[in-house]
Amino acid sequence: MIVKEIYAAHEDKMKKALENLRREYGSLRAGRATPSLLEKVLVDYYGTPTPVNQVANISVPEPRMIIIQPWEKTMINAIDKAIQKSDLGLMPNSDGVVIRLSIPQLTQERRTEIVKVIHKKAEEARVAIRNLRRDANEGIKKSEKDKSVSEDEVKKAQDDIQKLTDKYIKEVELIMSAKEKEIMEV
Repeated sequence: MIVKEIYAAHEDKMKKALENLRREYGSLRAGRATPSLLEKVLVDYYGTPTPVNQVANISVPEPRMIIIQPWEKTMINAIDKAIQKSDLGLMPNSDGVVIRLSIPQLTQERRTEIVKVIHKKAEEARVAIRNLRRDANEGIKKSEKDKSVSEDEVKKAQDDIQKLTDKYIKEVELIMSAKEKEIMEV
C-alpha cells in the first residue's frame, strides 16, 4: 500500500513538471502571436503586480498581432510600460483605447538562441523528474527499513519508478522536439 502511494504521488509530481515545461514553452516567442506570450508580464495594478490577462482582454486577430484591451482605460500606460520592461522584445503601439503588439519575423540568429533556451528548459525538466525518481526510491527504501515492505516489493517498485521516469523523460523529449521544430519553421 505504501509503495502505491509513493508511486502515485511521484507520478503526479512528474505530470506537474511536464505541465510546467509546456507553460514555459508557451511563453517563448515563436514568431506567432499567442496570448500566452503575455502570461509572465506583470502590470502594477493599484500597487499589486498582476498578470496582464487579469486586467485586460487579450485577442489575436491576425497571426502576427496581439490586441490588448484594458478593462480600465487608466491601465493603458501601466500595461505599455510593463510590456516594454519585459524580456519579450516587443514594442507596444497604443491608441488610447487598445494596445497593439506586432510580432516580427524571427531572425535565424534569434531562432538558434530560442532553441538553446528550449534545450535548457528541457534539461531542467529532466533533472526535476530524475530528482523525483531519487525521492521515490528513497521513500521506498525507507519503508523497507521500517519492515513495512519486502525486498521483492522494493525491487519491483524501483523498476516501476524507473519505467515511470523513462516515460516522462521521453515525453519531455517529444515536447522539446515539437517546440524546436515550431521555432525553426520559417
